[in-house]
Amino acid sequence: MNNKANNRVRELRLKKNMTQEELAQALDLSRQAIITIEQEGCDPSICHALKIANFFDLPVEKVFSLPK
Repeated sequence: MNNKANNRVRELRLKKNMTQEELAQALDLSRQAIITIEQEGCDPSICHALKIANFFDLPVEKVFSLPK
């Protein structure tokens, strides 16, 4: 069973024509953190998930979801 959340971070970042570095700077995160989140290698903290969702002007559940 996969315990990692699914996310749309890469999709949303590309819609804004942003690089991983640009998104990382906008969120005050490292590029490596963005890479890991996009590859679903780890789940972000709730604070980071909220920060990401706010950046894209979406509710957190529109960016992150649990696998079925």
